[in-house]
Amino acid sequence: MVWAISGGAGFLGLHLARRLVADGHEVRSLDLLGLDDPKLEGSVRELRGDIRDEAAARELVEGARILVHAAAALPIRGGDEIRSVNVDGTLTLLSAAAEAGVKRVVFVSSSAVYGVPNKHPIEEDDPLVGVGHYGESKIEAEDVCRAFMRRGLECVIVRPKTFIGPERLGVFEILFDWIREGRRIYTLGNGTNRYQLLAVEDLVEAITLAASKRAAVGETVNVGAKEFGTVRSDLQELIDHAGSSSRLTPLPVRPAEIALRALELARVSPLVEWHYKTAHRDSFVDVSKAERILGWKPRLTNAQTMIQTYDWYIDHRNEVAGAAGLTHRVPWNQQALGLLKKVS
Repeated sequence: MVWAISGGAGFLGLHLARRLVADGHEVRSLDLLGLDDPKLEGSVRELRGDIRDEAAARELVEGARILVHAAAALPIRGGDEIRSVNVDGTLTLLSAAAEAGVKRVVFVSSSAVYGVPNKHPIEEDDPLVGVGHYGESKIEAEDVCRAFMRRGLECVIVRPKTFIGPERLGVFEILFDWIREGRRIYTLGNGTNRYQLLAVEDLVEAITLAASKRAAVGETVNVGAKEFGTVRSDLQELIDHAGSSSRLTPLPVRPAEIALRALELARVSPLVEWHYKTAHRDSFVDVSKAERILGWKPRLTNAQTMIQTYDWYIDHRNEVAGAAGLTHRVPWNQQALGLLKKVS
């Protein structure tokens, strides 16, 4: 079976490609960047290009049975680019998929579509109120998927919580770096809120099931860790595992939000509105629909996932030192957080 992955060189795309190759599938990837993975060399057909390019989209899906649309512009990019990539890119890809006769599309959306909800756990039919350009763009991209469903294209929408695992850097590299150095770890508020994460391997499993289960067609499913504690308890478990002298230090919510908003507008912070508006609140989804429809069972807890990712970072940090960029596979520039780091 031929699988096409948009964003195949990204953090999720890489883990998915490895799983599919191990399962004996033929894999094709479209990304602006190369896979840069010796494990996949010669096993994946790499296409370099933009998902908004019609020719590149057609080449990706030609002869493919499954399209996993995982490419996205992240929240730290500008609003116009986010919408162009996440909405226009989805339209281009799904148009090509429909024309090529792709059997099924699995669209990787985001729990950011729920904004800052007051009800937990969040269910799939709860209101969608995106916070910032990223959440809004994912809502629009889902609408594109539904429009193609009405035209007969089989689609499944997967809404994952923030997913991490080996090779995930981005904003988590900042957390891991500070724990390694024994610095204070700041929480917005007292950290007694529950914030659900997701192991990338559990997300990969959900995607492969969504691509194969007949009952999944036309459905939208939440995926996240089944077991998770409070922000304080999960972070403390990670700190204890690391043998770090880091201490959890609460920050008053309102002043911190104002400061982070100012830094975001000045383009000197790796944190965006959705990060700091949800960090001090409960944030967890109901995964029972994914369990029922897909037969999916997440394996790792929040703490286990963070520990696994931290251990990978410690083993490989010299390989990524000095890099900075705008994907989850590289560190993000700390810039304004550097001052906070110096006094922590």
